[in-house]
Amino acid sequence: MILDPPRRGLLMFLMALGLTQGDPMKPSRGPLVTCTCESPQCRGPTCQGFWCTVVLVREEGRQPQEHRGCGSLHEELCLGRPTEFVNHYCCYSNLCNHNVSLVLEATQIPPEQPKVDGQLPLILGPVLALLALGALGALGLWHVRRRQEKQRVLHSELGESSLILKASEQGDSMLGDLLDSDCTTGSGSGLPFLVQRTVARQVALVECVGKGRYGEVWRGLWHGESVAVKIFSSRDEQSWFRETEIYNTVLLRHDNILGFIASDMTSRNSSTQLWLITHYHEHGSLYDFLQRQTLEPQLALRLAVSAACGLAHLHVEIFGTQGKPAIAHRDLKSRNVLVKSNLQCCIADLGLAVMHSQGSDYLDIGNNPRVGTKRYMAPEVLEEQIRTDCFESYKWTDIWAFGLVLWEIARRTIVNGIVEDYRPPFYDVVPNDPSFEDMKKVVCVDQQTPTIPNRLAADPVLSGLAQMMRECWYPNPSARLTALRIKKTLQKLSNGLEKPKVIH
Repeated sequence: MILDPPRRGLLMFLMALGLTQGDPMKPSRGPLVTCTCESPQCRGPTCQGFWCTVVLVREEGRQPQEHRGCGSLHEELCLGRPTEFVNHYCCYSNLCNHNVSLVLEATQIPPEQPKVDGQLPLILGPVLALLALGALGALGLWHVRRRQEKQRVLHSELGESSLILKASEQGDSMLGDLLDSDCTTGSGSGLPFLVQRTVARQVALVECVGKGRYGEVWRGLWHGESVAVKIFSSRDEQSWFRETEIYNTVLLRHDNILGFIASDMTSRNSSTQLWLITHYHEHGSLYDFLQRQTLEPQLALRLAVSAACGLAHLHVEIFGTQGKPAIAHRDLKSRNVLVKSNLQCCIADLGLAVMHSQGSDYLDIGNNPRVGTKRYMAPEVLEEQIRTDCFESYKWTDIWAFGLVLWEIARRTIVNGIVEDYRPPFYDVVPNDPSFEDMKKVVCVDQQTPTIPNRLAADPVLSGLAQMMRECWYPNPSARLTALRIKKTLQKLSNGLEKPKVIH
């Protein structure tokens, strides 16, 4: 899919969000100021940035919450006027955000109609009847023309979609109603492209929740509901194209695959931004979750089983009109696995994915020059001996990486009161940011695999988890377990753990 980049500037974008241009802002790069910091991301009572911020946010079903902090990126957010969901305030002197209180825009209530004198209807009755008939006729003509205009706009490539909207005509539909409705592209799981563009322009960015080489992830609001907005850097443009293409051509709806909402290009500060809007999961990635949280064996297996279910769904080809090709992830790691509110995992980031269909025997590897994460690369990738024309080869590299994710979960699992701090795979033998040669020496030359904690052997269920890791790390790729076998074995281990012990 190729989306037309918008030809309107920053002002039009802000207007599409329901905002208007404010007073001219000060330059965004000056001396640092000290600001009051009151939000979950604060490390102390104050912080430093180029300006101070106060953000008031109201989410669906919750009271408004106020956050104070510092700003250094996306100064254009300061230009907006309050809406009924978010109000963003910026100032430029020390502690200027300390005593600031914000309010949201109130929902407009129509003024009460004045009472009509009792005699007036009798006098004006015939006149009002004629006016009503004329109004009904005009309304009918307007309705016919409006329907014709809607049809014309819907079939126009550059028009704004009226499908948003389709659900709005039935009531105030939210994300669940919109995604569950029948307005899909017909070929995949994505909303129609014009609907995606409309949704994207209604999202207000609230807070940055992650940064990396690929760009940034923000929490945004769409009609009071939280969504995740991944903003790709210009050097990772191909990943955005690839992920957009896969989500819009493949039926990927699954509990353990990150839910896709919309994709759009937008112009900000005279540069093009690439947005991917998905479901928001407040626990963040499995990598973040494991650093904060120790795991009981039952929770560890819940995370492992759900991640395996997501990988198995990717790997399998489903035939039929609602089918999907087989997909290999190629960059599986704990940072690309998210933890949902129900403590199940879902797999994210399909920017490097490879697709294969048995029927046409077509292997679609895309044209992304980016490679996977070196720490999680299988030995055949590090030795550059992978068969790039064989789809099974890519699935085998996913299994190697999945074994490493299981190892990360196992380290944080409590057995007999013992647990270890979070560490990434091969933390003890390679630097924090290992090079290709570092990993090649450890994995291929020395043939090392991560040390499996001895305490797992004391538990019959977790010892099965340890054996599964070893079978994911066979040097011979074809000898490794399949995703389906991993899923079924983990489900069996999980069921065994949940059964009550029999007391004789």
